[in-house]
Amino acid sequence: MDCSFYNFQIQVIYPCEKNSLDFFSQADELPVYIVVTLMFFSLEKEIGPEQFPVNEHYFGLVNFGNTCYCNSVLQALYFCRPFRDKVLAYKSQPRKKENLLTCLADLFHSIATQKKKVGVIPPKKFITRLRKENELFDNYMQQDAHEFLNYLLNTIADILQEERKQEKQNGRLPNGNIDNENNSPPDPTWVHEIFQGTLTNETRCLTCETISSKDEDFLDLSVDVEQNTSITHCLRGFSNTETLCSEYKYYCEECRSKQEAHKRMKVKKLPMILALHLKRFKYMDQLHRYTKLSYRVVFPLELRLFNTSGDATNPDRMYDLVAVVVHCGSGPNRGHYIAIVKSHDFWLLFDDDIVEVKEENNLLVLTSKTSHCLLGPWLVKLE
Repeated sequence: MDCSFYNFQIQVIYPCEKNSLDFFSQADELPVYIVVTLMFFSLEKEIGPEQFPVNEHYFGLVNFGNTCYCNSVLQALYFCRPFRDKVLAYKSQPRKKENLLTCLADLFHSIATQKKKVGVIPPKKFITRLRKENELFDNYMQQDAHEFLNYLLNTIADILQEERKQEKQNGRLPNGNIDNENNSPPDPTWVHEIFQGTLTNETRCLTCETISSKDEDFLDLSVDVEQNTSITHCLRGFSNTETLCSEYKYYCEECRSKQEAHKRMKVKKLPMILALHLKRFKYMDQLHRYTKLSYRVVFPLELRLFNTSGDATNPDRMYDLVAVVVHCGSGPNRGHYIAIVKSHDFWLLFDDDIVEVKEENNLLVLTSKTSHCLLGPWLVKLE
């Protein structure tokens, strides 16, 4: 059977902006299941058997009604190896009561243990649990990928902390100790080990020159975007000095009165994986709604943060881009999300159930005006 015609048809009918199985199901050339099979046959053939990474799998995820925001984030997280390894390790632990983390572990395990190297998996169990636990996602409306990422990471951390708390109460920790300090802060989890960094808020009184600082942990950084700019410029803008004056004066403990002051945010502790959120959705007063800022934001494949504090740990750390979550569309409640990830030496585009190989130079053109979130030591970028 000559597949050249069908491969050409697949490339034409499946544009990268949005795939539509409904469209193909109405076509006369091929049934949907044959189209999907040929599409992934083409992907495996394009990479080549000798170049295909050992023990790696590239599987698309079925869209269950505007769940592209979820699919794109899940793909980005799956290809962040420290996160994937921890989730799969959690799967190997004794069976626990079903929650969002057990469903995520089942999904990752299902992908990682597939006999085929490419294909499609329906994340139905995870989506059902997500909609059950949070009414924000219990509908068929488009949701914000950044909000979903925050919810997922915080929920996983809460689950791990609660399980550890139960282990302490039951005296089943490895050292056999039982924690009686109910008011002690919860222990950090592997979510915090991977994604958590620390900001320091420095305020300098302009009268007595006293500097006070307050630390604040973060799992991702949200930065404003401007027209024709770069990620480095956005990060420097994040740490721009702000003058506190008039009704916003700062109360100085040394002066014991309100004084004018300079305030700025710097990164004190860099995370293992840096998640950057580009704030492309801005509320417009004249329109009484949010609109999308489709500004061109150039980002490198390697990134170093220069807005670090003087006492920052490992301030020279370099981050390599590993995933980009892209929003295609004009507003927050419409459009479509896709993910572009780096796996070994390949850049792959995940568009729900479609997986395509992308050239590195095409990646920068595609994402500079639409990227929503970046992941990376690793960098993750969300927009």
